[in-house]
Amino acid sequence: FKTENRRMKIRDKILVQKYYLNVFNGIFLALGLMLLTFGLWLFFDRDNLFSVLFSSGENQLATYISCMLLGIGSVITFTSAVGFLGSVKEFKCLLVTYMSFQILLCVTQMAISVLIFVKKEEVHNQWNNRIDEVISEYGNESLAEQEPVWNILNAVQHNMECCGRYNVTQWERNKNKENSTQIPCSCIKSSPKKWFCHVPRDSIYSMGCEEYLNTWFENNVLILTAITVSLLITQIFLITLTGQLFRNIRKNNIWPNE
Repeated sequence: FKTENRRMKIRDKILVQKYYLNVFNGIFLALGLMLLTFGLWLFFDRDNLFSVLFSSGENQLATYISCMLLGIGSVITFTSAVGFLGSVKEFKCLLVTYMSFQILLCVTQMAISVLIFVKKEEVHNQWNNRIDEVISEYGNESLAEQEPVWNILNAVQHNMECCGRYNVTQWERNKNKENSTQIPCSCIKSSPKKWFCHVPRDSIYSMGCEEYLNTWFENNVLILTAITVSLLITQIFLITLTGQLFRNIRKNNIWPNE
């Protein structure tokens, strides 16, 4: 009776651990799908501000980030499937594979978190420099391929009622105007469909777009960081639960021979 009782206790532990493992594995999968969605958004939505600014010319930052997110999201989805199958069917080899993937992903996530922290300021400076560059190139007839970027900038200025990155005087650097008094039509409340307009200074949006642009950038970095940290916390629970489940399944399998 003692032997049977101890074996039942182990089975109870296995059932509880399988339940919690699948719950955390579901959370892990959901976070992985969020990364995958974030990567798909950057890769396919060419109208979002980050992709428009960083997917042209030599600067392929948006492409690199989207590929990295797509890769990690795909690995997480595959790993979750392995963990689910291993726990439900109690396959020890799949549980070991799952735990190995978790450790590898955990190290990768930590490296990405450090990279985001270290490179954030550098990317932010590139972000501001690229916006200044777009303002300087705006309306250049020989750079017609840049029109999607200019349209995005126009949409930001018109919708947020702002002008330039820090204020309207920044447009004095632009050399593509017919004369120095012109400014983008999106810097006024009424914006005809052309690049530059002749307007009196008192009808121009006085606020710069920098605050909005920085908030947009910071919010996206914050979301990505929050997902990464959440993944790390979930992975710690998953590695611990998988190890405990593996030991109990092993005990349960060898118990009749003792």
